[in-house]
Amino acid sequence: MAETTPAPHQPPRGEHHVRHRAATAERGEGWEGLEETPEFKQLVRAKWRFVIPATVFFMVYYFLLPVLNGVATGFMRTNVVGSVNIAYLFALSQFFMAWILAWLYIRRANGLFDGLAEKVRTRAHGVPREEV
Repeated sequence: MAETTPAPHQPPRGEHHVRHRAATAERGEGWEGLEETPEFKQLVRAKWRFVIPATVFFMVYYFLLPVLNGVATGFMRTNVVGSVNIAYLFALSQFFMAWILAWLYIRRANGLFDGLAEKVRTRAHGVPREEV
């Protein structure tokens, strides 16, 4: 049975395509099939290990302001300096927290992600797996 030609915007998905991608990834030729290599999977896992906890932390921190304003109104209205209260300071701290998380991500990217990405690029340019 002949394979049908996919639409121009869709890659072929037949059995030959799957075998070709696996062989390409194993030989380390080009970018096709690279997502199936151990180096790429390690990079993705490392990124998720940072991104998921950082996102959960920031979302909890972000929604803590309206929650505290609703359940601890007296505390949040406590003046700290003049008419500046804890709610204002907490809201301002969210900007700093975003910058701190960005800085932590950059540190992790420079220290870990870039090295893993280099392994992926090296693999994509045809260097055998044993030499990476």
